[in-house]
Amino acid sequence: MNKYESVIIINSSLEEAKIKALIEKFSKLVNEHGKISNVNEIGNKKLAYPIQKQTEGYYIVLEFEAEPAFISELERIYRITDEVIKFIVVKKEA
Repeated sequence: MNKYESVIIINSSLEEAKIKALIEKFSKLVNEHGKISNVNEIGNKKLAYPIQKQTEGYYIVLEFEAEPAFISELERIYRITDEVIKFIVVKKEA
């Protein structure tokens, strides 16, 4: 299993309960296929440039271990989740 870091930017206009539900959804998904080592909620931050007419986003950083084949599925789920504005998954050095 490889170590990864995923930064997710969620629409900041969502209610706090919906944001927590999304974090729980992504954490559960990763734990089914690997192991989360850290979930860091950075919170609302101003975006460098507008994305989908949004100027702020709610930042979340997930650090986890998973098989390489799972990453494409995780990115697919990020793409089809309407509340996710932007995301990136990066492999960390061992």
